[in-house]
Amino acid sequence: MHGAPPALAAKFAPALAASGRPLSCTSVPSGKLAAPDIHAQAAYRGGMSDAARTLFLVCYDVCETKIRRRVHKFLMAYKIGGQKSFFECWLTAAELREVRLTLGELIDPGEDRVHIFQLDPRMTRDMLGRAIQPPVDVFLIV
Repeated sequence: MHGAPPALAAKFAPALAASGRPLSCTSVPSGKLAAPDIHAQAAYRGGMSDAARTLFLVCYDVCETKIRRRVHKFLMAYKIGGQKSFFECWLTAAELREVRLTLGELIDPGEDRVHIFQLDPRMTRDMLGRAIQPPVDVFLIV
């Protein structure tokens, strides 16, 4: 087990040998964040091209705190950027249908409102203050 501490190597060597896996370890990249796993990204996306996803701005105004938390938690799974009740989301057509259906069930149509705007990702963004460009290169929705 190259790169592993001797005690750790001795502890796990019999189990690894029995499993038939190679007895070497790959090193973890140094720094705060590891580089994106390109192979995992390719496996996830499969045949899905970037053209299959569209950028949307989802905004909500929900009166009741309990419902507002549920809406916020739901949209957190799709967001790539945003703040408070405004979320930028890259969505496929199926994900957009799911977002519309779920939000329609969560909110009270008599008091609350949700707006979903399709954005053009080719447009340049005007950013002021502490605004930063959101990452859009690699993301995974689990």
